[in-house]
Amino acid sequence: MIVDVHAHLFDQHRHLGETFVAQAGKAAGHEVDLSTHWSGYWESAPDDTVALVIGGKARLSGIWVEDRDVAEFVSSTNGRAVGFLSLDPTQRGWREELEFAHQELGLRGIKLMPMYAGFDPAAEEFDPLWDYAERNALPVLMHTGTTFMSQAVLAYARPAIADDIARRHPELRLILAHMGHPYEGECIAVIRKHPHVYADISALHYRPFQLWNTLMLAQEYGVWHKLLFGSDFPFTTVDDTIAGLHRIARVDARGFDPLSMDEIDALIHRDALGLLGLALR
Repeated sequence: MIVDVHAHLFDQHRHLGETFVAQAGKAAGHEVDLSTHWSGYWESAPDDTVALVIGGKARLSGIWVEDRDVAEFVSSTNGRAVGFLSLDPTQRGWREELEFAHQELGLRGIKLMPMYAGFDPAAEEFDPLWDYAERNALPVLMHTGTTFMSQAVLAYARPAIADDIARRHPELRLILAHMGHPYEGECIAVIRKHPHVYADISALHYRPFQLWNTLMLAQEYGVWHKLLFGSDFPFTTVDDTIAGLHRIARVDARGFDPLSMDEIDALIHRDALGLLGLALR
């Protein structure tokens, strides 16, 4: 089985603001279609792929996917997806949204976008959020790393910010998205010291030197087992991510030991559901 821990669900016209779409197009250098077409997702992934499906809420950046949309989609996938709710704790009513999406909609994890929403996730005022996640065994996928959005607050995307959270909530299952790029070394320092903090490798294969360097750091620090597979769909696919990992494994850098193909294959097939305390229904 392949578990893709980072697959988006959104409709460009219903869930994303004009500013977000415009800045995404500027970063890409061409007009973009950010709607997720899930028939294409399954066609570009092995048959045994399971996806953790995330929406997103960040009023500051113009992202707002209703949790009900994620829940309805997941229910249509015949057990091939696990849904995560989203929160923007800068907005009133977030606690009620959290309880409703978890208890009534049955979503089983949380997606947070601190940089996009403009909040410090380690601030004590948000401890009730982390307390709830830890107490109810809800894994949290948190965006770390850079972005093209000018409104976003880069300081809230540094991987080291998760160290404070993990020390206060040691049983919390936390995933740092995108290896915190371009702060991958910082990300590795955090996942190395906390047994339940992981990082996903989504959205890195099309930056081949960055991915090679990141995996070499992971190999040197002995944290292969803390890396989870992710695609970042719709920005790339499962098949392309797997191909990118295999391509990186063939790099012959004179004077350096090669990346371990065994470890890369283990990463692709890692039991992320078990590590995160999740199960298919």
